[in-house]
Amino acid sequence: MLKVLCLSCFVLLAACHSNAEKSKSAVSASEEGQQERKIIDLTHEFSEETVYWVTAKEFEMDVVAAGETDKGFYYAANNFATAEHGGTHIDAPIHFAKGKQYVNEIPLENLIGNAMKIDVSEHALTNPDYLVSIDDFKQWETEHSMQIPEGSIVLLETGFSKYYPDKKKYLGTDERGPEAVKLLHFPGLSPEAAQWLVDNRNIKSIGIDTPSIDYGQSQYFKTHVILLSENIPAFENLTNLHQLPSKGFEVVALPMKIKGGSGAPLRIVAFVN
Repeated sequence: MLKVLCLSCFVLLAACHSNAEKSKSAVSASEEGQQERKIIDLTHEFSEETVYWVTAKEFEMDVVAAGETDKGFYYAANNFATAEHGGTHIDAPIHFAKGKQYVNEIPLENLIGNAMKIDVSEHALTNPDYLVSIDDFKQWETEHSMQIPEGSIVLLETGFSKYYPDKKKYLGTDERGPEAVKLLHFPGLSPEAAQWLVDNRNIKSIGIDTPSIDYGQSQYFKTHVILLSENIPAFENLTNLHQLPSKGFEVVALPMKIKGGSGAPLRIVAFVN
């Protein structure tokens, strides 16, 4: 009886040791995976240099306090004011589609998830009026032997973020006001390609490294209307897209939760393995 009891204890101890080793290995593998995972910030800083639409209120910050108090501790606080649409920001569906989602109503599922990138910088940097086409999407699918994955967040790299915040190069003009709209020149997504995405692929959201998902010379903003009418939000003025692979990464895009907002400043990051 004693031998059986000792043998049972030995087996139990061996099993516990084995499980502990497995758990330790799993934790080590998890930590190693986290260490290898890179976080890429796709967001421009907000400051007086921030690029805004030529008719929008630009960023202003007033220093309220910055220094030692009479109680002996340091204290800093500011007030800021700005338009919804400027710098790295989100266009909520309501921005161009009546009755669609306000920025606070966009499901988080549409702002977080697997992402892919279309790189058209070779064309866009030589043609500031370049329109991302259906062929650009089909070429990506051919190169990767797959369709744009279901429920993807799609990012469009034109290369224009390298000009930010130089308004003349980035917008096509450094003038401001309604008359400056006709002077805007930067790449965007063609309405035909936007409609193709809506009709043939199922995407969560879309982003671009220019001031607008429509190109600078657009007058009717058809790409906005097509996408936002389907509750597909757009991220604009992104940066660092050149640091991303063409597929196999994740995006988290969290805008300021403005009740009734047509858009908002956005902090967007990518997780790359």
